[in-house]
Amino acid sequence: MVGGRNRCNKSFGYLHQMEVKPTDGIRVVREFLDVFPDEQPGMPPDRDFEFLIELLPGTAPIAKRQYRVAPKEQELIKENIDELLGKGFIRPSSSPWAFPVLFVDKKDGSRRICVDYRALNDVTIKNKYPLPRIDDLFDQLQGACVFSKIDLRSGYHQMKIRPSDIPKTAFITRFGLYEYTVMSFGLTNAPAYFMNLMNKVFMEYLDKFVVVFIDDILIYSKTEEEHEAHLRLVLQKLREHKLYAKLSKCEFWLDQVPFLGHIVSKGGIMVDPSKISSVMDWMVPEVVKEVHGFLGLAGYYRRFIESFSRIAKPMTSLLEKGVPFIWTKERQAAFDELKKRLTTAPVLTLLDLTKSFTVYCDASKEGLGCVLMQEGKVIAYASRQLRKHEVNYPTHDLELAAVVHALKIWRHYLFGNWCEIYTDHKSLKYIFTQNELNMRQRRWLELIEDYDLEIHYHPGKANVVADALSEKKEQIKVGKAPHFHEDEQGTVWYKNRICVPDVDSIKKLILSEAHDTAYSIHPGSTKMYHDLKERFWWYGMKRAVAEYVAVCDTCQRVKAEHRGLRRIISDRGSQFTSRFLEQLHDSLDSKLRFSTAYHPQTDGQTERTNQILEDMLRACAIQYGTSWDKSLPYAEFSYNNSYQASLKKSPFEALYGRRCRTPLFWNQTGEKQVFGPDLIRDAE
Repeated sequence: MVGGRNRCNKSFGYLHQMEVKPTDGIRVVREFLDVFPDEQPGMPPDRDFEFLIELLPGTAPIAKRQYRVAPKEQELIKENIDELLGKGFIRPSSSPWAFPVLFVDKKDGSRRICVDYRALNDVTIKNKYPLPRIDDLFDQLQGACVFSKIDLRSGYHQMKIRPSDIPKTAFITRFGLYEYTVMSFGLTNAPAYFMNLMNKVFMEYLDKFVVVFIDDILIYSKTEEEHEAHLRLVLQKLREHKLYAKLSKCEFWLDQVPFLGHIVSKGGIMVDPSKISSVMDWMVPEVVKEVHGFLGLAGYYRRFIESFSRIAKPMTSLLEKGVPFIWTKERQAAFDELKKRLTTAPVLTLLDLTKSFTVYCDASKEGLGCVLMQEGKVIAYASRQLRKHEVNYPTHDLELAAVVHALKIWRHYLFGNWCEIYTDHKSLKYIFTQNELNMRQRRWLELIEDYDLEIHYHPGKANVVADALSEKKEQIKVGKAPHFHEDEQGTVWYKNRICVPDVDSIKKLILSEAHDTAYSIHPGSTKMYHDLKERFWWYGMKRAVAEYVAVCDTCQRVKAEHRGLRRIISDRGSQFTSRFLEQLHDSLDSKLRFSTAYHPQTDGQTERTNQILEDMLRACAIQYGTSWDKSLPYAEFSYNNSYQASLKKSPFEALYGRRCRTPLFWNQTGEKQVFGPDLIRDAE
């Protein structure tokens, strides 16, 4: 109903009692009453394909004993068998297969029988036909204002089983052995086959005005006029293919609709309160399996929860192998916070691919977090915990990892669209112009350069994101930061260290005094930092010290760029076996090792290098007509700057971390790295 939500009742008489305004929509339904029968009219028709049960090679028939059930449950089994026999959905069987019957609860509180096919599913070859991603389905609804939802009646019973596979579905009861002639609940490949059927039926309408997930059909339109036409097309398809819906579970002409655990409207998408109403009464987990269950529910709605991974970390640690189950205060706090976030989740806007995106990224030692926004409205949250090796990353790399995480997880939105990325780490603004990058940074930079984006520094981004949320946040009381205090002279102290103001000239003066003066004489960064931290403190002091020492010209001249040789492998020529060379290696603390006599393969690497150099010198002599000794510097330069398959880069780049400046790469040194073709792929 336009502007409201009304369910269609079983009786058609209820349709007459509805207001005049929505009659147009109901009239469409009236035209297709045969699509909404009280019961499914007999066996389904022959379709383009049937349900198959393909088994692993060598599988023998499996026969299980029936479960014991109460007398009242026996009556329910008898009623279900009689009903299914009457419709032709099952038939008496003499199959060597047999599986027991159990009961499952329905939404209305009643119970239905279901066959325990777990043993059959274990030996069934799995059908890999994909089910659609839930978030991809919601992305199709942008701009929609009118919705209708159709739920098929016993959808699985609307597809036949291949005759040769019917005996495999046999189930055993007190009343005999029966087998299904139509697809049954509990079979492992049933969702994939039915999804395939629905996609074939609605292929021409998918991503235009129809979304399908197994037996749930959602029709969405921008106007009421469009919706009438769309609804008629969908119902016509159902009629053509003899697919039947249950009227009492269908909803028409809504401005918001429950779908796959969410409420969808033109204003956005939010958590369905009916799906999480039981969350507040969820008992504290007592075993790991219960933790899995709670995190599974919470994880389904993680796009609605800011910093989900950080909040859930105390609980997810229980899932690690070998961790004893101990319910601590931290885990209880995480449990309570997730329940609170689920029941107060914000409304997320539906994306518009015609507009640019804004991404806010943040990182800490607890995890990575990012927020995807458009025009100040939140589309989704994403977060993850740090992996073991990432805990040791410096702050710069962690913040860059958060940016990369956002680009990877939302690639299907951001690739090809303009986006602005905000981070509270200022140096990321200059990532594209940095001269010195480590291998990890260069790999990430290659990924970032695939996107049309700009990185901004925004120290107050947390407040911007908070303002964009549709839920109200608790105001944080102003308090004192721990370990900081101010003395009578107004000097701010951090414990027993003076807090240096955020003034570059003051910091530079302190660094100069600790490094350049006659009483300090250029200490290394580690010594200098430990000396300074006894008396001074400012945010990022360790990095500032390291950067100051790294650019000190005197240090670069005095300190050797490369360490001494560790060992040399050579043949047994007299020039290498002399006493002089032996004593030279002793003084250099290096090892001289000889290859086996008359076995050049011992030092094959050197022999191969010599062969390459000989070929290069021979080419120089032919090309330029010069003697080999004059061409040797050119051969050396060419070899050191050519791509080497074993290194996945040139030797010069492996040593210095950048390309050598050459006429071919004159303007790319430092700013644009040139890799071997396999470097990025191997490093992923």
